Amino acid sequence: MISTDLSGAEFHKSSLSTSGNDCVEVAINLPGLVAVRDSKDPSGPALAFTPAQWRSFVGRVRTGDFDA
Repeated sequence: MISTDLSGAEFHKSSLSTSGNDCVEVAINLPGLVAVRDSKDPSGPALAFTPAQWRSFVGRVRTGDFDA
């Protein structure tokens, strides 16, 4: 596992999120990095992606590639 400094990350939830804490939060303000964490555990672990990896993932979500 690689440790990445996320101390400057500015995490945001989607404007479509409900008022509950059952969402993911994304930080896109770090150079060359997109960080994702669970809103229920903001001090817990986060996943880190390159911007290209994140765009690919979001694109596949939008096209339904992960729908059951």
